[in-house]
Amino acid sequence: MNSDQFQKNSMFVETPEDGGKNFDDDGRVRRTGTWITASAHIITAVIGSGVLSLAWAIAQMGWVAGPAVLFAFSFITYFTSTLLADCYRSPDPVHGKRNYTYSDVVRSVLGGRKFQLCGLAQYINLVGVTIGYTITASISMVAVKRSNCFHKHGHHVKCYTSNNPFMILFACIQIVLSQIPNFHKLWWLSIVAAVMSFAYSSIGLGLSVAKVAGGGEPVRTTLTGVQVGVDVTGSEKVWRTFQAIGDIAFAYAYSNVLIEIQDTLKSSPPENKVMKRASLIGILTTTLFYVLCGCLGYAAFGNDAPGNFLTGFGFYEPFWLIDFANICIAVHLVGAYQVFCQPIFGFVENWGRERWPNSQFVNGEHALNFPLCGTFPVNFFRVVWRTTYVIITALIAMMFPFFNDFLGLIGSLSFWPLTVYFPIEMYIKQSKMQRFSFTWTWLKILSWACLIVSIISAAGSIQGLAQDLKKYQPFKAQQ
Repeated sequence: MNSDQFQKNSMFVETPEDGGKNFDDDGRVRRTGTWITASAHIITAVIGSGVLSLAWAIAQMGWVAGPAVLFAFSFITYFTSTLLADCYRSPDPVHGKRNYTYSDVVRSVLGGRKFQLCGLAQYINLVGVTIGYTITASISMVAVKRSNCFHKHGHHVKCYTSNNPFMILFACIQIVLSQIPNFHKLWWLSIVAAVMSFAYSSIGLGLSVAKVAGGGEPVRTTLTGVQVGVDVTGSEKVWRTFQAIGDIAFAYAYSNVLIEIQDTLKSSPPENKVMKRASLIGILTTTLFYVLCGCLGYAAFGNDAPGNFLTGFGFYEPFWLIDFANICIAVHLVGAYQVFCQPIFGFVENWGRERWPNSQFVNGEHALNFPLCGTFPVNFFRVVWRTTYVIITALIAMMFPFFNDFLGLIGSLSFWPLTVYFPIEMYIKQSKMQRFSFTWTWLKILSWACLIVSIISAAGSIQGLAQDLKKYQPFKAQQ
């Protein structure tokens, strides 16, 4: 969440009369966030649509490599998030100048062309995530309708349903939420979203346990996942494994909003220490859910695990519980969409204010009274720009509604630059680490290894998208 954008309408000049009691050291309204609220924001940002594809990802790699890759991404994400937390203030991690966004941190520590590359990588990722959340939310809403259809008419019925009306509904909700200027004050939305993520993950976990314990038709699971010559061809095995790595990378993507979350924390105790604690709690919590959902989902469905284990209809009954789980997904993604799009909104609106400082359309705030809701500040540029953005992301989601492939590609493209490369480079620069020292060397090795992983997983996702596009007809109901 972009606190620079959140708080721009509530900034005041500190006066001697108030003694600075209501302001932080940067002159902004005093921040009140704690490790509890930060943990909730992290869980909201991390546990999203990624959890739904983990059973499929484990199925591609098997009992050995699947959990190993999950734990590896968990450790790398936590480790680099601790490096990034120390860069919120620079040059000193406790008493230095605050940086309000991920891009601000890179500009302050690295500067130059690396700052430009970071901005490009970050905003491409944020746009991709909001498109991915639009796809996933609509798929979950469609799943509710199809679940009721299957319950009423039987599992043999096709129950074709278009995603498009539900993408339009999701977009309309986001257009309304996007007009709220001080989104950080809606702290309860992140709490609700976190509860929703726990709910649908727990339901999926419970249904997997029930399926495993209930017996029924036996499923095939292996140490190496889907079998060549039985489930897939040799080339499909390779491409799917690469894509599965990308799906897991996407499941752990949150570094690009870590600074914005850290900027909500109060200054005592030091923000970097609180953020490291929140990151540990958030990553441990999500990894526990990921391992349980992925492994038990694989145990329940075997090598035939669906791409989305709550909407791919590996489960049919109890239909009302499936419906509730998918509603929880949609509600969670309503909040998560806003968490990820706020930095985009802030970037464009800050640029607009700098480009047209005297424009009333861009800078003017107009108080509008809404019955039963009170008075809200309305900016015409904010209304037009944010509405246009939501509509564009919805249209792209309608044209490319490929769940696993899209998530894998986003995860692959964003994991190395945002989660690994920039945090490591900034930590090396800020700590003035000696070149070719032991720590410098192994940090560089980690960065290069993650780059290779990102490249191969991106290749797998692109191959999957190419295959899907060959048989896809846009704006038509799919099976």
